[in-house]
Amino acid sequence: MSKEDSRHVYRLHSTLELPLEELHEFLETATYPEKVTDVELTRRNNTLILKAVSDDDSVSKYTPTAQLKASVTENRVYEEDPDERRNSFRWDEEEEDEIESELVEFAAFKGDRETVLQNSLLQYEMFQVLCAIAQETEKGTLTAISETDGELEATRIVDGEPRPADVEVVEGPRDGKATSAGVNWRDNKFISD
Repeated sequence: MSKEDSRHVYRLHSTLELPLEELHEFLETATYPEKVTDVELTRRNNTLILKAVSDDDSVSKYTPTAQLKASVTENRVYEEDPDERRNSFRWDEEEEDEIESELVEFAAFKGDRETVLQNSLLQYEMFQVLCAIAQETEKGTLTAISETDGELEATRIVDGEPRPADVEVVEGPRDGKATSAGVNWRDNKFISD
């Protein structure tokens, strides 16, 4: 088995969000994993695609490499917490000033593996890029189960901080009977003969 065949991402769930400006800064200074020379960033309307550029010249330009997909959302960011300000000025509501705010575009890497991490060539390497992005975010969680050289590895990053994680294999309850969750068409009172 070759080295690249022994690295897979089996499960992944992400709720990561970071300002688009910070994502651009990260990509400009990032050190990419082995086999990835660069990451191309493309924006189509409100969708961002971060595509791996392979260091292997034999890879055809028509071969899809792994890519990360994010949606672009616009959020209002306040200079101070509006709830705290409202509570502190409750006695003087008539003279309350407008809270300073601005609209900021965020890159939201949200969803499961097929939604966030697509295509198989360099998939594990782009997973490593996503983990590096996760450590730059202040909001969101990344959880994953991957495999390197036959060993399963759990990843959990919460609000930019790596956290302990374990892989737990569990078997669902079985009572020996095959049960069907479907409709019993033969005994359905709503269908008449």
